[in-house]
Amino acid sequence: QGMHDGVFMVGGPWNYMNGIAGILNLVTICGWAGIIVSRDKSKDMIWPDMMWFWIIAYDLWNFAYVYNCVGDHAFYAGAALLISCTIPAFFIKKGAWLQHRAHTLALWMMFTMAVPTFVTSSQFAVESSHNPTALFVVSALSLAANIAVAAYQVFTIVTRHRNPLRDELYTHLRPYREVRDANLPVESPSVLPESRDSDRLATV
Repeated sequence: QGMHDGVFMVGGPWNYMNGIAGILNLVTICGWAGIIVSRDKSKDMIWPDMMWFWIIAYDLWNFAYVYNCVGDHAFYAGAALLISCTIPAFFIKKGAWLQHRAHTLALWMMFTMAVPTFVTSSQFAVESSHNPTALFVVSALSLAANIAVAAYQVFTIVTRHRNPLRDELYTHLRPYREVRDANLPVESPSVLPESRDSDRLATV
């Protein structure tokens, strides 16, 4: 509680809530084996199993983390930085969220370390209200979203008999198939066998 290393901290249960959300977000990362390189000239790193709902849960957790721990930086290091990598992942280059995140985060860290006063004392600085209600609501949303993602992942693992350490979990979902088909090499099958089976069952 109070000032620590130039940052005003507000203690409360929201820190524990978002800590739990962060652990859940970590353990629900899946589909390592399915990472591929896009077939276009950009050669992007594509992670089909990193689905939109996990990304949203991560965004909520990360914003809550920044809002809780360095609240006066939350506008730029939280909201703006997360939006800058989520928009292209949803509308420009699907499946490349982690690459977008790495690029935007690296650019921001280089900038803010070179010009630290931009977020602290310049005319562009945006201070946090440090309102306990706001802190609680943001962390509650983060925790709820990550519990939902974890519950759905467990449901998928059990009902589809998947090994989360070895298998891709969400091959039955259309967003997964769209990302993978759009980035597979031309000579590869356009649709996974499992996806064709799912389509036939859906038709029946």
